[in-house]
Amino acid sequence: MTSSSGASRRQVLAVAAAAATAPLLAGAPAEAKPKQPKTWDLTILGTSDTHGNVYNWDYYKDAEFDDSKHNDVGVAKLATLVNQIRAERKGKATLVLDAGDTIQGTPLATYYAKQEPITSTGETHPMARAMNILKYDAVTLGNHEFNYGLPLLATWIEQLGFPALAANALNAKTGKPAFLPYVIKEVKLGGHGAPKLRVGILGLTNPGVAIWDKGNVEGRLVFADMVATAAKWVPEMRRRGADLVVISAHGGDSGTSSYGPELPNENPTALIAEQVPGIDAILFGHAHNEVPEKFVTNLTTGERVLTSEPSKWGQRLTRMDFTLTREKGRWTVTAKSATTLNTNTVVEDPAVLAAVRGQHTKTVEYVNRVVAQSSVELSAAESRYKDTPILDFINHVQTEVVTEALAGGEYAGLPVLSIAAPFSRTAVFPQGDVRIRDVAGLYVYDNTLEAVVLTGAEVKAYLEYSAKYFVTLPAGAPVNPETISDPAVPDYNYDVFSGVDYDIDIAKPVGQRITRLVLAGTDTPVAADARFVVAVNNYRRSGGGNFPGIVKTQVYNAQQEIRQLLIDWAQAKGVIDPADFFVPNWKLVRDGVPVF
Repeated sequence: MTSSSGASRRQVLAVAAAAATAPLLAGAPAEAKPKQPKTWDLTILGTSDTHGNVYNWDYYKDAEFDDSKHNDVGVAKLATLVNQIRAERKGKATLVLDAGDTIQGTPLATYYAKQEPITSTGETHPMARAMNILKYDAVTLGNHEFNYGLPLLATWIEQLGFPALAANALNAKTGKPAFLPYVIKEVKLGGHGAPKLRVGILGLTNPGVAIWDKGNVEGRLVFADMVATAAKWVPEMRRRGADLVVISAHGGDSGTSSYGPELPNENPTALIAEQVPGIDAILFGHAHNEVPEKFVTNLTTGERVLTSEPSKWGQRLTRMDFTLTREKGRWTVTAKSATTLNTNTVVEDPAVLAAVRGQHTKTVEYVNRVVAQSSVELSAAESRYKDTPILDFINHVQTEVVTEALAGGEYAGLPVLSIAAPFSRTAVFPQGDVRIRDVAGLYVYDNTLEAVVLTGAEVKAYLEYSAKYFVTLPAGAPVNPETISDPAVPDYNYDVFSGVDYDIDIAKPVGQRITRLVLAGTDTPVAADARFVVAVNNYRRSGGGNFPGIVKTQVYNAQQEIRQLLIDWAQAKGVIDPADFFVPNWKLVRDGVPVF
């Protein structure tokens, strides 16, 4: 009996223990789990600053593009990534946007703006052909879209199979938007019966257009502040039913400008995110930086705004991913993230290549035409810190053109100076055949030649400003050409003068570096009230780089492209010989001792 009773007690305890850990018996009330809301997702892909790159090709080297980091370039590469992601997300919503600077930057783009302009031929621009294959949802106008004038821009926009946006580009007479400010895209999130999401896309272009392309837009367009424009249109888009608001902005996020305070901020993307409520994300460009993912907290709402910049030239593709829920007819973003994808991981899309092949081939043939023979090899590798013949070639041609144009007129008696910047560190005129691509590689921008009158005092102030390009190096400190310049100052914002002789003392503080400034070939100091005609490109003369004293009325402006003037000079001469143009007139010093 005792044994039987002990066993019974053990059975009862075992049952009790099992009951304590086992699930509830069938039919017993269970504790209700919270119902998880259904989620949907949206992907937005972004490109920017493609700058006329379709093929992965370097027209200046006549070879496949490559750099020290083995980046690739071109819309054809971007297309492959876009198509892969669309296939991966088949049946789910994917939008593709671009943040501007599309139709300028390569000989391919220049050819169809200058040699065979689409406004005259009726041909479809290569960047329209390529981007239409990708089926973008919208593109924002960048500042370089205005380089070739409003008629060519209008023609390109007409050729696009999607909208071009620029909310802050206003008709100068009416004050109304000159281009489409925004679009609201209705997208289906998923398969049959899935709800629809209305995505508002606002485009903002760069106010610097008013300076950089003054000749093309003055009296026709004005450019409003990007922050204020966003503050105007974002609430309007929300009122019109936008569930999600994305801005495609052609402006960096540094909060600084390359020009003075007379124009709205050049790089205000972070300020837009901070100051304008109601924005979910910003795709931005202009600064040519890679910013995979950066969150900026809105100061009013506390919401985090997702921002991303996909580098330049088609080297990267931004991917933004959003997770959303819907309750009582309202959408809420519950998660968002971004990254950048490297186009060197994929091959070029054959459909894009095929669409532009004929134009690419014609451009390659054009840039490989021989224009002259060079007596020696001329390199730009040292042009930033040494007086080199290849930069004097630019200044000589500019001086000659302006001198001839002003002959017999009011300014004929004034000395002509010239300004040039070392745009490229890799430009070379080989000994022997010099081709169009060699000249284009030296002068990579579509600038035109102008001239103004400066006093001696203004020339010195200009040179002092230019000399801030160099870091301060005390006498005796080691000098490394690779680190001699301030990384905050791009090469194109360092100018070299011809027509006067001068020394730049890099041991002295900025603003006190021009220790010798004399008339060419003499020991006579340049008088403060002396007057000079100065040949300069339109970008600089319009205020690009914020150099002092240069923004004034031109005494010469024939709207001639400098690159073409260089080509024409070389063709007319037949021979490029430094003896015809090289005049050493400046040097870097420390306490009067040459640095090199």
